[in-house]
Amino acid sequence: MAYFLGVDTGGTYTDAVIVDEAATRVIGSAKSLTTRGDLALGVGRAVDAALAEAGVAPSEVALVSLSTTLATNALVEGQGGRVALVFIGFADADLERGGLVEALKGDPVIRLAGGHSHAGGEIAPLDLARLEAEVAALADQVMGFAVAASFATRNPAHEVAAREVIRRVTGRPVTCSHELSANLNGPKRALTAVLNARLIGMIDRLVAACERHLDAVGIHAPLMVVRGDGALISAAMVRERPIETILSGPAASIVGARWLTGEKDALVSDIGGTTTDVALLRDGLPEIDPQGARVGGFRTMVEAVAMRTSGLGGDSEVHLITEGLEGGLRLGPRRLVPVSLLAVEHGAMVHAALDRWLSADAVGEFDGRFAIPMGGNAGGLGPRDRAVLERLVQPMPVGQALTSRLEVAALERLVARGLVMISGVTPSDASHVLGRLAAWDGAAAEKAVRLLARRRTGRGERFAPDAPVLAQGIVDQLTQQTVDCLLEAAFAEDGAFAGEAPEALARHPLVAAGLRPHRGIVEITARLGVPVIGLGASAPSYYGAVGERLGARMVLPAHAGVANAIGAVVGQVSQRATGTVTSPAEGRFVVHLGEGVQHFADQDAALAALEAALVEEARSRARLAGAEDQRVTVTRDIRAAEVEGRQMFIEAVLTATASGRPRVAHS
Repeated sequence: MAYFLGVDTGGTYTDAVIVDEAATRVIGSAKSLTTRGDLALGVGRAVDAALAEAGVAPSEVALVSLSTTLATNALVEGQGGRVALVFIGFADADLERGGLVEALKGDPVIRLAGGHSHAGGEIAPLDLARLEAEVAALADQVMGFAVAASFATRNPAHEVAAREVIRRVTGRPVTCSHELSANLNGPKRALTAVLNARLIGMIDRLVAACERHLDAVGIHAPLMVVRGDGALISAAMVRERPIETILSGPAASIVGARWLTGEKDALVSDIGGTTTDVALLRDGLPEIDPQGARVGGFRTMVEAVAMRTSGLGGDSEVHLITEGLEGGLRLGPRRLVPVSLLAVEHGAMVHAALDRWLSADAVGEFDGRFAIPMGGNAGGLGPRDRAVLERLVQPMPVGQALTSRLEVAALERLVARGLVMISGVTPSDASHVLGRLAAWDGAAAEKAVRLLARRRTGRGERFAPDAPVLAQGIVDQLTQQTVDCLLEAAFAEDGAFAGEAPEALARHPLVAAGLRPHRGIVEITARLGVPVIGLGASAPSYYGAVGERLGARMVLPAHAGVANAIGAVVGQVSQRATGTVTSPAEGRFVVHLGEGVQHFADQDAALAALEAALVEEARSRARLAGAEDQRVTVTRDIRAAEVEGRQMFIEAVLTATASGRPRVAHS
């Protein structure tokens, strides 16, 4: 008998599950800490433990599928490698549109004349000699390049030419915007290309780590990866288009939630170490976001499930609010390494530092925080940043890593690049203090939370009298922010509130009163009208209180902690190809394809030629993605206008979709 292996790599844990070939039951499952320094270690431990629990030999595994939240987490936390954008045929103002400047974060931009018109004609020639000189100068400072040209979806010639030059001169990965989306809006395509280029190294390391371990243990089965819309693609394709894995983990969790519970209509809430992802399951299917995936404040052109992703998880940074007299708490969006987890491998250093800080009368600015080197491409660092990184040869207290306040900003830049992680108090530490978790070093958690409780409010009083009181406050804050996440998603999906800001509705005093509920001269009652499926390893620990606050039925299925890995192996391969026919003049029709444009004198002939090309492209992509027994559907969106009583063709957008189950190694 053959078996399927699902793997999910998150910010804190890597999960693995074994399901039977019919995908009807879980045979074995396991969790292991994600090992950022060498992802193969965490993947290997989870895979080996799942195989052992299931009693399955590696040779019996016929399909491996991988989902991950690493790309989503990187965008939420503002991390990723340094890249360069080649911006062809755009004006200066275009850099300010669509969040492109924020996405670049000061990374270099090469501005060139060129690009094409709406009809696909060249506006200006591309200066390849200047491009060659500029990319050669940047080759050692960046890990990859993004290329975006004006109207490249109508004619990609300049993006293709630029890609060939960059690959020949630098050997670095190149992302072309026209390969990620067939839509217009050049700055938004450029933003998507920049984010894709930033993620290539991270996803390549994950896929390579998975492949190394599979080969080492004797699993010779196709490796698939979950896309953000829940469909599967081959590992080879995802290496070039890692941006498609944003919301991969959340999409897999929705598929897994449906498989585990059988619920057809529900809010699915998946809490991980870094994020909480909420989506609506309607008639057994997730909604696809028509505007493109939005993650970490960026609206991309990636097709993905309609998901609200918040920087709230079990390992979220705990912020003490010192403004005002009372003070307060806020969690996220940045993920920290829990102090209790850092102490598992570096206990002597962590406990010595915590004891030293607790023995002092006052709490120092950096007390309770540790800096952890992560490795990676350090090209393009300034002298101060490099000095701090070279000092971080091993995990150490933050105050020991810095020689002056001028280096605080340098450390933050290293964190943003993913070269360093910070360890500090998180909800996971609070749960250890309260006895809800016992996986890591509870004594270190108690010391770290007790130290944090000694900090002062605006009134000059301690934030909490002891560690348990502050720990309960942290867990209560996680409950409240989770309630807010679920209410935002509910209001966003409820058609009765279209046009209203879901964030404002979720926090409206009337909603808060209704959830209590309020009984006075006016009586107000509010609750969620659908159940909530709670997923994630920590969901059983936190979500009972969430369900009570919302008056909702809370569904916490068995295997909720590995739902992402389950969803990874029960999905289908699906590939789309989209193209456009335009009409620059009466009796002239232009078909815009990836390899260029074709001209026709007849509308039907143009549409037929485009459909045939798209069907073949979709089938080819699906084959490369690993699909067999394909089914192809084609949709046509033909836009026309009535002029003097006649229907005039304006534009047509065709989409061909090929889907099927992934190929397996043997039956």
